[in-house]
Amino acid sequence: MRVYTRGAMGDMATSAITEAALTGERLVRHFRQVLLWPLQLVSARGADAHARHWESLGDDSAWTEVVDEYTGDPRHFGERHYNEFVSFLPYVQRFLYGEGRSQRGGAGRGSPMRVFRRNDIVAVRVVTSAGAAPIRLQIKHVDLTFFYDLDVALLNVEVIADELTLVQAEEMMYRFGRAYPASWSPDGEAQHCLHQLEWLGADGQVLAASDAQRRELFLSHVAQHRAPRIATHWAFVLEPLVAEHSERDGALRYRLIEYHRMPMMAYLAIDEPRSLDRVDFIRLGWVTGASQSSTSLPFADSHLADFERRFCYDRFWAEAGAAPNTRYLCNGYSLVVVGDAKSEFYRCAERGVLAQFRHQHFLLFLIAHAQKAALLMFSDGLSRAMRDLDLRSPESIKRFKRSIRIAFEGFLRFTHRYWFHEISDQAQVHALFQLCANHLGLDPLYAEVKDRIADMSSYLDADSLRRQANTVVRLTVVTMFGLIGTVTTGFLGMNLIAAADQPLLLRVLGFIVVLLLTTALTFYTIVKSRRLSDFLDALSDERFSMVAKMKAIGAVWRRTRNS
Repeated sequence: MRVYTRGAMGDMATSAITEAALTGERLVRHFRQVLLWPLQLVSARGADAHARHWESLGDDSAWTEVVDEYTGDPRHFGERHYNEFVSFLPYVQRFLYGEGRSQRGGAGRGSPMRVFRRNDIVAVRVVTSAGAAPIRLQIKHVDLTFFYDLDVALLNVEVIADELTLVQAEEMMYRFGRAYPASWSPDGEAQHCLHQLEWLGADGQVLAASDAQRRELFLSHVAQHRAPRIATHWAFVLEPLVAEHSERDGALRYRLIEYHRMPMMAYLAIDEPRSLDRVDFIRLGWVTGASQSSTSLPFADSHLADFERRFCYDRFWAEAGAAPNTRYLCNGYSLVVVGDAKSEFYRCAERGVLAQFRHQHFLLFLIAHAQKAALLMFSDGLSRAMRDLDLRSPESIKRFKRSIRIAFEGFLRFTHRYWFHEISDQAQVHALFQLCANHLGLDPLYAEVKDRIADMSSYLDADSLRRQANTVVRLTVVTMFGLIGTVTTGFLGMNLIAAADQPLLLRVLGFIVVLLLTTALTFYTIVKSRRLSDFLDALSDERFSMVAKMKAIGAVWRRTRNS
């Protein structure tokens, strides 16, 4: 069981309990929110078939690589880590944890996933909306996950709070993970995001604060760059990575892949979870935030008619079991678990639902969103290649072909290293991954990107074959017309000009003149090879009369004059 301490968190908890007692609101005894923000990386070194983007962080950055229980001291490896490991199929285990040393003493191979962490941010103070009381949440960790030879990174932020009201928890879930404000009210108030956010250091100092209320900064950035401006507090967390259109120097830049609202996981421990009604679960499952009316649905009845069937995993939504009345809600972009705060197993961070939420469930959520981010990145790369293609520029055509070949090779590596249809045989992990993947549309997206890359690759192959065929035609034409001169001058070894006894200088000059004439004639034949090929086709066609065949050879030069 987790032991909860007081202090600053205790003051907030006392305030929430008092407010809940006065208003009759329900309390969330323990709350966790996990953000997982996919980003596309753009290296200053350009495309790299075997990118190790984490090497661009530098030794002086706030990020340090995580040495966990799987890669560090084996004595720290416990039952919780074992339970996490065996939850996944062998090929997923190798992706997540790498391969250990063999019995023969060979060196193991690490995971293609590298995790870096910054420890200077220890808390966050937020104001959900104008006039609301500040809420202080502890930072469990701030991680940045990279993938070998994949231009994708995922920012992971986990926050913790005790004794929040349900309204506060819903507002945090709805407003916290916003890369930038979506809009502003007529009086200039930023909409749908936190009114104020401050990252706090170990001694309570403010490291960075949000600037969502500064509307003109966001408007001018979009007007100038045709790209959204990342809010200051998120830009601070990602340093030394800088946004693609930032004026700051940076060896590694990032651009958004998806909607500005970050994928999110949430854990809520509530007294009597069955006291929540259907409207509460719909708001939690869809992460719509709190409402002034506790009985009104956020969407139309017809849109929510199959909510329980499509978005709820209710295997443990019963009075029996180790964690009774536990319900999972998933719409792809969110994975929320609600359970009984009085259940020891539900709140256990070593063997219970909380441990599963933070590890097994987090990893399945990470895999699904890493896959989608990579597929969207490939799709965006194809669109950019087509956008930059200029058929009038040979250099542009070369860049286009190179981009498509790089995309094809990268997609093959992604398929064989990161693409999984099944990640676990355990019923719960399997069901939650399928629920998440289906809502994200991973299989249709994979098929679409695969078809688009295959079409591009087929086009390049067809274009290459066409060019080879044209080359063969030209060589054939040159050979046939050159054959006439070769046979004529070489007939019976006949020499029209007997220059063997002439002075050396005269023979050299004669050789040079013949060489130049022969070269000019050959190049001229190559220039006219396509039209000469048409003449040969007409000459070999028995349906053409002799007059038509003679006109065909005249058309070779007539077309030149007309053009």
